[in-house]
Amino acid sequence: MSASRPEDRALIARIAAHASWANTHDRAARTARGRAAFLDRFDRQVDPDGTLPPAERARRAENARRAYFSSLALRSAQARRRSRAAPKQKTPSDP
Repeated sequence: MSASRPEDRALIARIAAHASWANTHDRAARTARGRAAFLDRFDRQVDPDGTLPPAERARRAENARRAYFSSLALRSAQARRRSRAAPKQKTPSDP
């Protein structure tokens, strides 16, 4: 498929992604390398030189991971509060 409009390119990409996932038998295996790389990020964050004992590095990495996801939850809650507090804008189809 060829498209010159950005809206069409985005839709074509979405179609391709859905088709690809529809043909994936083992989703966990397909995403395993990405998940491992994401989690390794926390190991490198808490022990960039690799000097900590493995158990200590794992404990610290777990805390770093929890801090990361807690900060995402906080930002999400703040965004929802802002969204609820913002005055609703009328669209041309609103009565």
